Amino acid sequence: MIAAAGSLVAAIWAALHLQTLLLAVVTFLFLADYFKSRRPKNYPPGPQRLPFIGNILHFNKKQPHLVVQQLVKKYGNVISLDFGVKFSVIVSTLPLIKEAFTQLEENFMSRPILPFQNFVFNENGLIFSSGQTWKEQRRFALMTLRNFGLGKKSLEQRIQEEAQHLVEVIKEEKGQPFNPHFKINNAVSNIICSITFGERFEYHDSQFQELLRLLDKAVILSSSKMVRFYNIFPWIMKHLPGSHQTALATWRQLKSYISDVVENHRRDWNPDEPRDFIDAFLTEITKHSDKTTTSFNEENLICSTLDLFFAGTETTSTTMRWALLYMAVYPEIQEKVQAEIDRVIGQEKQPSLTDRDSMPYTNAVVHEVQRMANVVPLNVPREVTVDTTLAGFHLPKGSILQTNLTALHMDPNEWATPDVFNPEHFLENGEFKKRESFLPFSMGKRACLGEQLARSELFIFFTSLVQKFTFKPPVNEKLSLNSRIGVPISPVSHHLCAVPRL
Repeated sequence: MIAAAGSLVAAIWAALHLQTLLLAVVTFLFLADYFKSRRPKNYPPGPQRLPFIGNILHFNKKQPHLVVQQLVKKYGNVISLDFGVKFSVIVSTLPLIKEAFTQLEENFMSRPILPFQNFVFNENGLIFSSGQTWKEQRRFALMTLRNFGLGKKSLEQRIQEEAQHLVEVIKEEKGQPFNPHFKINNAVSNIICSITFGERFEYHDSQFQELLRLLDKAVILSSSKMVRFYNIFPWIMKHLPGSHQTALATWRQLKSYISDVVENHRRDWNPDEPRDFIDAFLTEITKHSDKTTTSFNEENLICSTLDLFFAGTETTSTTMRWALLYMAVYPEIQEKVQAEIDRVIGQEKQPSLTDRDSMPYTNAVVHEVQRMANVVPLNVPREVTVDTTLAGFHLPKGSILQTNLTALHMDPNEWATPDVFNPEHFLENGEFKKRESFLPFSMGKRACLGEQLARSELFIFFTSLVQKFTFKPPVNEKLSLNSRIGVPISPVSHHLCAVPRL
């Protein structure tokens, strides 16, 4: 009896010790988080952060970029929104964005190292690299893109030919409702694929269609709540199931595909006759083989090629999908575009870049699509590399800087009707008008390197399609302009009717 009582007391004592230990550990973690994450003096204002996860729950909604707008109204044009233990600052208005990316740009040239991106790219490639790697890869990519036609008539002709392929494949729908998503993806992707892989892919190529679906899956999952938690607690999340695991597996599949393409190139690679970006990169690897510090290696080849494939496919094709959707929703604007097409180039001549200056209304519509679609609303994040003062606020080294393109593109001080699709925003006395507050490609040294290519594709693809078809909603169906959150932000799944013009 006494022995049993003694065992009970010992068990209670042990349990109390365990509870005390757990309480001490939790208290320590909260204190550590508090001291590590205490906002510095003169840090930008923002909503109250939670221990460990910061402000992540503010983004637990369908339209997180619109949530940011509510916070900007409350706290001002420089606000803090912290993701886990990372300080994060969001800057709005053109003067502040220009100050950050011109006078202070050297302080914001790096990309933040987040666990998810680091797992996939390990600071390689064009988008998520920094320092010497980024400088070498961007310089090489720009030179190689130019060598393979960027800014030349040959690439414009390739876009025109692909636009014709797209017209033919849409004709097969015979005016019946169809989902334009992967047809447009295929067309746009074929341009960057011709530069990177040295080939285009047919619209009925099941293997390439699967690759496009894989890419679409990756960009959607990469914005999921589970990926945000992975970036905060990677040591825990890597052991737990969820969409973050699917996202990582999907990016691994994409890298594996690129790796296989590289191996196929190696088999018949001729250094004296480069066919595409991969061939040119293989030559560069050979040139730098005796150097100990070089970013020209196989991992960077795979990551840079994947960056070009992803960026050269998703952002432009998503903008194109928005463009056709807007035409179906605003038939009166589509009619004006078609009237200008008929007047300037007619029904038979293929649209070319030389026509753009003579087609101010069509050009304005393309720009208004980009403004309203706003496919990368917070831009690609930068990292603050040294303690910096911006607009009187202290931005500590290591914090994240994001630029609020939503606020810029929807600013009532800059746009007459910011919430309305209105091509007149880009017109003055019937002529096309450039707008300083229009920055879909960002600005500064880390602006989108594919801007020229994207602008060419958007004009030629859009004009070619609206020349040949009138886009309408399916009968008795109201089209939605709601968006699907991802990288980039795209329209929700929908069907259109492409009625051939007589």
